[in-house]
Amino acid sequence: MASTPAAVRTADALLTLAHELAAMASDAGAVGSMVGESLRLARKVSLLVHLLEEIRDFAWRNGGEAPSSSSPADKLKWSCITEMVIALQVVRRFLILHRGKIFGENSVVESKCNNITIQYQFVAWQLEKVLGNISYEYFKIPDEVQEEVELVRAQLRRETRKAGTVNLNIFQEIFSLLSSTSSKALKRQSHFKLEEVKYEPDSNIDQDLLDIVILVAKVNGKSRYHAERMLPILIERLKKSGIVGLTGNVKAENKQMEYGRSISDENKADSPEIPEDFRCPISLELMRDPVIVSTGQTYERSFIQRWINCGNRTCPKTQQKLQNLTLTPNYILRSLIMQWCEVNIMIEQPPQPISRAKSDGSLDESTKESSLIEALVSKLTSRSPDDRKSAAAEIRLLAKTSMNNRIMLSQAGAIPALVSLLHSDDKKSQEHAVTSLLNLSMYDQNKGVIILAGAIIPIIEVLKCGNMEARENAAAALFSLSLINENKITIGSTPGAIEALIKLLETGRPRGKKDAATALFNLCIYQGNKSRAIRDGILGPLLLMLKDSETRHLVDEALTILSLLVSHEEGKEAITNANTIPVMLDFLRTGTERNKENAVAILLGICQNNSKNLAYMGRLDAVVPLTEIARSGTERAKRKATSLLEQLRKMQIH
Repeated sequence: MASTPAAVRTADALLTLAHELAAMASDAGAVGSMVGESLRLARKVSLLVHLLEEIRDFAWRNGGEAPSSSSPADKLKWSCITEMVIALQVVRRFLILHRGKIFGENSVVESKCNNITIQYQFVAWQLEKVLGNISYEYFKIPDEVQEEVELVRAQLRRETRKAGTVNLNIFQEIFSLLSSTSSKALKRQSHFKLEEVKYEPDSNIDQDLLDIVILVAKVNGKSRYHAERMLPILIERLKKSGIVGLTGNVKAENKQMEYGRSISDENKADSPEIPEDFRCPISLELMRDPVIVSTGQTYERSFIQRWINCGNRTCPKTQQKLQNLTLTPNYILRSLIMQWCEVNIMIEQPPQPISRAKSDGSLDESTKESSLIEALVSKLTSRSPDDRKSAAAEIRLLAKTSMNNRIMLSQAGAIPALVSLLHSDDKKSQEHAVTSLLNLSMYDQNKGVIILAGAIIPIIEVLKCGNMEARENAAAALFSLSLINENKITIGSTPGAIEALIKLLETGRPRGKKDAATALFNLCIYQGNKSRAIRDGILGPLLLMLKDSETRHLVDEALTILSLLVSHEEGKEAITNANTIPVMLDFLRTGTERNKENAVAILLGICQNNSKNLAYMGRLDAVVPLTEIARSGTERAKRKATSLLEQLRKMQIH
């Protein structure tokens, strides 16, 4: 068999590197061995796996070679793959450098310049820049994958904005010097000796600038010597852009612009950055009296009230029509803001909210509802088991009926009390409690509160040992909570979570099987959970669902999960060993459009780079159904079927 073509090797190496970084995030999330920046960065890379899979498939469809004979424009589009490899190698180096570190624990340079922050901002900037160069049209990236990539790019842009304009310009010039083209220019100028550049303590060279260059060079695998060699060229470039003055120092006015203060005003340098979620979307200032509108968005009361008073009837952030003009106090967010202000003592705390009453002195309807809800929440901690059960039953219904109820129940402290009730010996109380948490989780801000209340482990216990309805709703609750990407890691890494979902998938009622399948699918989007699911035995129940007439309505769910698992090496091996090729070919011939799309994706996963599986598929007369799908299937199915046909053709030639 011929050797693997260069472009495929590059695309495979890129995908392998992304999987490695995603696994680092998974392991670190479990043991706490990464600082926040490292963990956030690794998790962002894990979201790029689907993009890199599509690029690898594109490489196979195009014969596995970069377009050497194509137009210069096509060569430029393909060059971004090499740039992406370099960017992910820089990410990997950053994660290794700072594994288990705490801010400022290393050298004087690192302490002075805050090495993690500077390097993190550069790495995030470089990754966002490279992602922006990828042509979705050229690589035929599906819309859903494009959306995922654009989400990551938006997150990276938010991170890099914190670096400031001056540092971003410095990053750009350093990146240019480190690139292959500029490296040649650097070599041409390497005849100068290091001694010719004055680095004595009384030198005019800007020490802060040198420190930035050293830190960025380090995360790119370059030595201090390389950074010092590069500095004179960098300074000349920065002089042209007006960032550096004739003396080689960053201009004072640029430092003022960078840090938003005069250089001598050191006290303001320590001002904490306000979290984005604490800022009003209208004023962009810290909220003092946050309120929720009917779309679920939160604003500062005075600003949204002014917006409504001007005759506007849409949500400023989403542009959705406001179903009503009710402004519900967001007590949870207000409490979080107050806690943040207490930690950051330089920030004044929000004043206590004023009770609102009607002109006749009576309380308004929202106050009456609030009193009712507070009474119910109080009953959750009653000594009477019957009181606790009836309160949970009422809360279950209230949380199901409206968004306002979900907000008010959470603000009244229902979530911690419901989590405690999950430990009850009474199965019906457990059922009401877990279903209430499921309904409360429909409001996104409650998801984080539920996680922080320690709900995951008791929900898993209910999933294992509760009555059947409680088990089903526990699975649905895990699905709802896992819609937040960080929660996929938290839930998946909790011992027994995936195993309990697989058990319900195997033994539950039809509704329970569907709830379990949906939760497992969502968890397995995260690469680190795929190996856990495979080791916990997910493959057996999935294959049974494909063959059992009683579970034929769940075929779509089973195939979709298999199409996720096949992207993992353990999953690919397990699916291959289960002799699934004939089963997938049957779906190509007789399945629905969605069945065919997932089946061809699974076949591509297990046959790519595997001549034995390709030959087996060829002997089963796969060409006919693949040709039909390549002609009339969905866009995604067409691409994958075409790739398989091309590989079968090449195998016959060789």
